[in-house]
Amino acid sequence: MTKSNRFYLLLMMALCAAAFAGCKPSNPPETVASVDIQRYVGTWYEIARYPQFFERGLVGVTAEYALQNDGTVSVTNRGFKNTLDGSPSSIHGVATVADTATNAKLSVRFDLFPASLFPGDYWIIELGGNYEYAVVSDPRRTTLWILSRTPQMQASVYDGIIASLSDKGFDTTKLELTPQPAQ
Repeated sequence: MTKSNRFYLLLMMALCAAAFAGCKPSNPPETVASVDIQRYVGTWYEIARYPQFFERGLVGVTAEYALQNDGTVSVTNRGFKNTLDGSPSSIHGVATVADTATNAKLSVRFDLFPASLFPGDYWIIELGGNYEYAVVSDPRRTTLWILSRTPQMQASVYDGIIASLSDKGFDTTKLELTPQPAQ
């Protein structure tokens, strides 16, 4: 693909993203009632996810969140290509709270083009009482992540989350488990 074609492809992607950004989702999920950002920051292990092109082939995926002095949250996502011993991959970004009444809706911008032009929605739709797990989606339900503070999650907790997501209308058959190192 020539540089010119690549430019026009990226331009079209940007225009499409901008057009869809104004569309109101028909069935957005409910978020949790409240999130204490101080308790939420730290390391999260990805237990399962809806397949996303930007995570293709990644295993051992973690997300590290840190509260910044200006109130934003730094985001560092890491993983390994194909195996836990594979080449490391990472991306950095910044999240801002989009709903200050609950802190359950964030907007994330990553350092790569064109994603940096259009922030991604990060909606916390389930959260363990001790912040031991979180479930994250977006208003259109196109993304879904099950996160844990530990590399493995108890089967009973995972099964409870799956049942809850099914009750909320999510297609849990699309979830892929993310291999993580043993504890």
